[in-house]
Amino acid sequence: MRVDLHPWPGSIAEAEAIQELLRPRVELTGPEQFGTVAGLDVHYHGDDELTAAVVVLDAATLSVVEEVVAHGKAEFPYVPGLFAFRELPALVDALQKLTITPDLLVCDGYGLAHPRGFGLACHLGVITGLPALGVGKTEFVGTSETPPPERGAWSPILVDGVVAGRALRTHDGVKPVYVSQGHRISLDTATEQVLRLAPRYRLPEPIRLADHLARRGNPRGARTRPRATR
Repeated sequence: MRVDLHPWPGSIAEAEAIQELLRPRVELTGPEQFGTVAGLDVHYHGDDELTAAVVVLDAATLSVVEEVVAHGKAEFPYVPGLFAFRELPALVDALQKLTITPDLLVCDGYGLAHPRGFGLACHLGVITGLPALGVGKTEFVGTSETPPPERGAWSPILVDGVVAGRALRTHDGVKPVYVSQGHRISLDTATEQVLRLAPRYRLPEPIRLADHLARRGNPRGARTRPRATR
């Protein structure tokens, strides 16, 4: 797949300006069903070396359709709220290695639940044009009440009184994950997808497998059963 990455920022002010420029392009409605779902994650080897991984699953069976990695370096200093700029080049490199275009991106990170309402899931969704959502392991911004303990229970994440996502129980009694829209998806659909993609573990299968692949550093039988899709 082809991704057109914007000019790279040389300063914090330029990075924040890019987020402000792209944020109005975020769409908060979109498809409700998806044929293929891609999980994206990054693993660091020391301070700057990293491996970005993308694992594409068949949405119905959760079997692996294709997996790729890209090795690189963090391309931006660590600044809260600008973390996407450290990882975007390697993630884009990995996405461009795919032979198919997934229908949904599931990011290990945040979307609207972000200081400027434009986290990694928003950024990747806008530059690819694909539906995207973010799943955080901890709450980043805003406040949320602890949801009831049963699977599927949730409470809203509020940022300045506005709903920016949901704290969601993916299994009975486990810690919630923090779901937010990235691009071309509603919050209800994002919630439904995270639940459906987490049949066994706290984290959705696409990003759980992407995490394992990024740590391993190389695909096993990469591009297994590639198939044409939009």
